[in-house]
Amino acid sequence: MSFKTLSLAAAAAVAFALPAFAESIIAVNDAYARVSSKMAKAGAAFMVIENTGAEDDHLIGVSSDVAKRTELHTHMDDGNGNMKMMHVKEGFAVPAGGEHALARGGDHVMFMGLTRGLEHGDVVTIILTFEKAGDVTLEVPVDLERKPDHGAMKHGDHSGHGMKKADG
Repeated sequence: MSFKTLSLAAAAAVAFALPAFAESIIAVNDAYARVSSKMAKAGAAFMVIENTGAEDDHLIGVSSDVAKRTELHTHMDDGNGNMKMMHVKEGFAVPAGGEHALARGGDHVMFMGLTRGLEHGDVVTIILTFEKAGDVTLEVPVDLERKPDHGAMKHGDHSGHGMKKADG
């Protein structure tokens, strides 16, 4: 292979690789997990996901070894003034240059069938899967001391207990 051919091949490889690096750059801020009691079978995690990149991205999945099932959830009004938690199979959009909050009373990570108790100060590993950015692994502290209105949306604490789950 000649030097010219090799140089062109290298330039082409770099040109095709650049768009992959320009897609989305994900940062996660103020992440924490919680349960309502030591005996809880479910828990939740909250955070602010920031996309500092030039292209929109989409949070399409979540996993953790702390629960038998880990899903992306939200709260929806059932039309009768009751809030129901629902699995959001399509995930959440994270706009370019913007953010998406996973907060109490709204969108969140839901742990169902906890495999161990969660106590204040524990750390939970969560893997967020994005359409473009791929997997982002987080070490999230368990914080049982935050007030219910910290990061709250209008419907208050929703750590998953006593609420009805409906698949969407």
